[in-house]
Amino acid sequence: MTEGTNPISPMIWLLLFLLGAIWGGSFFFARVAVEYVPPLTLVFLRVFLAALALHLYLFARNGLYRTILARWRAFLLLGFLNNAIPFTLIFFGQTEIGAGLAAILNATTPLCTVVIANALTSDEKMTTLKIAGCLLGLAGTAVLIGPSAISGLGAPVWAQLAIIGAAVSYGFAATYGKRFGDLPPVVTATGQLTASSAIMLPVILLLDQPWTIPFPPAGIVAAILLLAVLSTSLAYILYFRIIAAAGATNASVVTLIVPPSAILLGVAFLDERMTAEALAGLVLIALGLLTIDGRPINFLKNKMKLMIYRKSER
Repeated sequence: MTEGTNPISPMIWLLLFLLGAIWGGSFFFARVAVEYVPPLTLVFLRVFLAALALHLYLFARNGLYRTILARWRAFLLLGFLNNAIPFTLIFFGQTEIGAGLAAILNATTPLCTVVIANALTSDEKMTTLKIAGCLLGLAGTAVLIGPSAISGLGAPVWAQLAIIGAAVSYGFAATYGKRFGDLPPVVTATGQLTASSAIMLPVILLLDQPWTIPFPPAGIVAAILLLAVLSTSLAYILYFRIIAAAGATNASVVTLIVPPSAILLGVAFLDERMTAEALAGLVLIALGLLTIDGRPINFLKNKMKLMIYRKSER
């Protein structure tokens, strides 16, 4: 296990926090929608509407169709790992557990990604700083969300394992997604979501028979549209840009940013209070992110070495 880690640039940090804020709303949208729409159908609606929005946006530019046809097998695998499996597991899990506990379990994604990237890549090896940063962030997420989420540990074990399984799938997807670095992020996102739609369509036709599902109320339709366009189309464009620029492990730390983003948005726009537990959780998450970044730790180590060297010179 080596000690070094690649610092994250200020622009990538900005994209990570923006993506964290966008994905912060996805747990809420999904928790609302899954009360009216079966999980598998909700997965299909999320990826299909997101893909449709991106197809309309690109309108065959950037060699879109040629690229999708040339790499359809790779997009199918990416869509399976990054959408079909994790979305299905999360939506089924959220039929039994709340958004808070789901966010904590989902925050194991960076740990999963560190282990998987270490095993499958040559340029993203496991480091002490990465592991320590992920553990600090995970602890901070648990403290931030508080006892109400921990009490949810009484939920069915299968539901909790479903969310953890989604985190493992995300880890494989982030590592596999590096091979699409030669494509514009919007093309990768469109190809992935198109493939996911193709995977999920026969599943819902066979199992859910969506024509038998009552049309949901307007508020649920709005939640589904926001889940698809904002938390999926736009989010994956940002996500693949981060992977291309900073790697799989650094992209996965966004799951540590999602819970504090939701808390801070609530304080800023919904007049919610910042509790002592929330503040402590934010501090732990910040320390975890700084540890993963590595620059503050390396700065302190260099300062200490310089002080020791100067003392030895006297």
